Amino acid sequence: MIKVVRGNPTPEELAAAVAVVQARAAAAAAAPSGAPLPPEEWSDPARIARHRIQQPGPRAWARTYWPG
Repeated sequence: MIKVVRGNPTPEELAAAVAVVQARAAAAAAAPSGAPLPPEEWSDPARIARHRIQQPGPRAWARTYWPG
């Protein structure tokens, strides 16, 4: 049961909210029980090391100057 506590949503807004809740419930029900949840993208330590950091070359200091 969904109860509107504050505000006065239009029927379209209420239908959209119910659709989101139903989709989330269906996704949670479809997930295998006991399976570990995938890590969130922002907290995944592997995302930091996806790209190799380039080492500076012999004239790297010259490329750091930005004439203004």
